[in-house]
Amino acid sequence: MPRAKKVILGVTGSIAAYKACEIINRLKARNIDVTAVMTKEAEEFITPLTLQSLSANKVIRDLFALPENVQPAHISLAQSCDLVLIAPATANLIAKLACGIADDVLSCLCLSTSAPIIICPAMNEKMFKHRITQDNITRLRQAGYRFLGPVKGHLVCAREGMGHLAEVEQIVKEAVKILK
Repeated sequence: MPRAKKVILGVTGSIAAYKACEIINRLKARNIDVTAVMTKEAEEFITPLTLQSLSANKVIRDLFALPENVQPAHISLAQSCDLVLIAPATANLIAKLACGIADDVLSCLCLSTSAPIIICPAMNEKMFKHRITQDNITRLRQAGYRFLGPVKGHLVCAREGMGHLAEVEQIVKEAVKILK
């Protein structure tokens, strides 16, 4: 029997972080092994215990935590995963990746992996449309990163606009397509 595909789900500090729960559930329903990697800002919106309970895997949060084996977690995960899916992705993470900044476990993992990376942005419309954010997205696309969304929808600022996280089913379908 072939091994289950392994997905790293990166979760950043966006109100849309709660949707990571449904992404995990839908990937697991397709026999995909999911490990969540959270930024410290993501923990303001959702707890590691929630993601660990749903994924049945330890949540990776600390770049400097002692590894369970000799290799640091971000390196071993980067080498063993089939896909990195970042949902939601903030403007901050997109900027860090575009500049090669590796100052947390998620950004280090992204710079360490040869697996495909899908970025699903979620942010205020003005942040998304800002020239710098758009330049960062262009730079990452040129480097081979894939983007899905955002879409027009309800934003935290009580407005409708471009910046809403893509629909969970669309995110999962794209991940499954790439894994095949």
